[in-house]
Amino acid sequence: MSLSNRPELLTVRDLIRYGVSRLNAGQVSFGHGSDNAWDEAVYLVLHTLHLPLDTLDPFLDAHVLAEEREQVLALLDKRVRERVPAPYLTNEAWLRGRRFYVDNRVIVPRSPIAELLDDSLSPWVADPETVEYVLDMCTGSGCLAVLSALAFPFAHVDGVDISASALEVAMHNVGAYNLHDRVFLHCSDLFQKLAPRQYDVIICNPPYVNADSMHALPQEYRHEPHLALAGGDDGMDLVRRILTESPAYLAPKGLLVLEIGHERAHFESAFPQLEPVWLDSSEASDQIILLTREQLAP
Repeated sequence: MSLSNRPELLTVRDLIRYGVSRLNAGQVSFGHGSDNAWDEAVYLVLHTLHLPLDTLDPFLDAHVLAEEREQVLALLDKRVRERVPAPYLTNEAWLRGRRFYVDNRVIVPRSPIAELLDDSLSPWVADPETVEYVLDMCTGSGCLAVLSALAFPFAHVDGVDISASALEVAMHNVGAYNLHDRVFLHCSDLFQKLAPRQYDVIICNPPYVNADSMHALPQEYRHEPHLALAGGDDGMDLVRRILTESPAYLAPKGLLVLEIGHERAHFESAFPQLEPVWLDSSEASDQIILLTREQLAP
């Protein structure tokens, strides 16, 4: 039976139930915006039907047109057969309630640093309005650069990435939030082409996945740019450079907020002399570190 000939799927509820079953049967991996089959099925169905993503109940028993059913089933089929992350299918990712355009030129936005920006890095930043310069290193889609500009309302924000194609996506997102006058994008291998400046805050979600973990990644993650994930044998290749080079770009008492994912053991082995503050997010307490300029360059 072709995907377009499933007349028994009459309602939004039917399509969601089918989607959950299909995702579970296909043993897909989650982690790109949802962590379970129900949430992902709901998202894909509502997005395809152009329904509000936060308003499900009134539409559950609404009947769908044949062409709508066909569109939903085709999207679910591609998600399962090709193991494409949902945000690449819909060209959008949601982070802290904000929408960002994405495609396979960038990793899917999911950094827990975004949660810390909700409160403008409080209490480590006492007054967000006094922050003048922020750097988002390895900006990718530009999501953290945008969120930084919103968190620090008077700051000049620089977003840096080595990938020119990633910066095309970032430029789209900067424009979507009308931040061209405050967020500036630079193509550079870390600090190499960046003009001298003393930043109050540097945030960075670098490639940090160690080699063994890279080999074990589910298929979904293999659709993301290898360059944005792979951190070398111990995951610390770029982290070493960032920690070495960032003090020259930090203002006195400036802060470096660095995501290292599940690599705490490798981080502590590589940098036994450092004593970072481990910042808590709702997901974990050992994935983000905070270091001051003075700790990095005593």
